[in-house]
Amino acid sequence: MSNFLTSETVQVCILAVVQGISEFLPISSDGHLVAVESFLPGIKDKTEINLILHFGTLLSIIVFYWRQLIQLLFADRRVIPLLIAGTIPVAIVGVIIKKKFPTVIENPLLGGFMLAVMGLLLLTMERIKGGEIDYRKMPMKIAVGIGIAQIFALLPGISRSGTTILTGCLLGLQRQSAATFSFLLAVPAIAGATLLEGIDIYQEGGVKCAISDAIIGAVISFLVGLVALNLLVRILNNGKLHWFAYWLIPFGLANVVWQIYLLTQQVR
Repeated sequence: MSNFLTSETVQVCILAVVQGISEFLPISSDGHLVAVESFLPGIKDKTEINLILHFGTLLSIIVFYWRQLIQLLFADRRVIPLLIAGTIPVAIVGVIIKKKFPTVIENPLLGGFMLAVMGLLLLTMERIKGGEIDYRKMPMKIAVGIGIAQIFALLPGISRSGTTILTGCLLGLQRQSAATFSFLLAVPAIAGATLLEGIDIYQEGGVKCAISDAIIGAVISFLVGLVALNLLVRILNNGKLHWFAYWLIPFGLANVVWQIYLLTQQVR
């Protein structure tokens, strides 16, 4: 079993499934990737693998929302500045954190704690019915508010989709509109993260992982991402988003206990 897990191809497949599921479900892809990577035996080139997996999920959201994306260019052009307003806050803070505090977003102990926090936040969704505002007609201040809330998703364990959907509903958006705007907002967010990771890889001398692993990882994260998107839309429509809290809280706390145990072993 240990020899099986040491295969980098197998590890990439595991991470691709985790990324595809957790990128769009409100359970935090970064928090889960950080946690799972800490269990895998010495996975190499994490930056490259994250780039590949983010690219796969970026394609899945483009395919899933292709109609809405085309409408942005023609009928719904008013939404474009709303997306820009929702992206600017996280773009500025994200670059600062990545350059000045890179260990923060890769800390598995912090990730475990924030997963539990995210679970507690999702429990509030059961009591939030959402408003009546369609995302195509929402005022700029709501887009800015969602953008500010998205900053907290830079922490490992805080879900970007969960945070933005929750904030959108709190600010008066319809549940479905909050989800649609959240996922449209994911396009520049994921594309920006992918670009930053690509720049890091270029500065470090280019791609080192096997091309076959890159293709496999991108395809798996793409396909699993499509399934996750379909699942989340159904769960959201049924008002059951808080269900994910019952996974996040115990998983997050278990990860905290595990990371503390590893730290005590290192001290010894």
